[in-house]
Amino acid sequence: MHSRELEAKKLHLKLTNFQREILVGIILGDAHLETRNHGATYRVKFEYSAKHREYVEHLYEIFKEWVLTPPQEKIDATHKNLWFQTMSHAAFRFYAHQFYDGRKKCVPKNIHRFLTSRNIAYWFMDDGSIKSRESKGIIFNTQGFERREVEHLAEVLSSKFDLKAKPRKQDDGWQIYISGTSYERFREIVDPHILDSMRYKIPNPRSS
Repeated sequence: MHSRELEAKKLHLKLTNFQREILVGIILGDAHLETRNHGATYRVKFEYSAKHREYVEHLYEIFKEWVLTPPQEKIDATHKNLWFQTMSHAAFRFYAHQFYDGRKKCVPKNIHRFLTSRNIAYWFMDDGSIKSRESKGIIFNTQGFERREVEHLAEVLSSKFDLKAKPRKQDDGWQIYISGTSYERFREIVDPHILDSMRYKIPNPRSS
């Protein structure tokens, strides 16, 4: 696409509320924002294991009008990933200002205003897992954030969504652990938004 056509296309782009919701979840997870013009515009970069192809293609469909090239393979000695990125656009600047401190990803103090059941589900698909199928405990791999930020996220999950969430120290940082006693509540929150290919991450229902 020629630069003039590209700029004309960008003029008509506007994030939908649905896309905004998803952005919050995936930025808390594995997606990254990048600028090459000192913060005038940003682009969103997506990269996931190739085994999650359905999830990558799902995200691509959500942001398709913002993307020039479909997901591509990236192969190194030990991994095969799929990646794509959006065009650089001023629409992503708000999220960079909220979720970045310079080049470092951070948790905004007003994260309670952004979190919804849908973006928690996408955050979980990005960076969540179960502790064990027996305990039904849920883990969010938040080691990239500072301890105080993880504590804040856990507080919001507890107060806004009635989940028993707490920080848990790991060798590489701090996780969020949601107690198995909150399993039914957690499943109620995320279940409507989880892709079939990602359902392996959710514990099976308790035996009656």
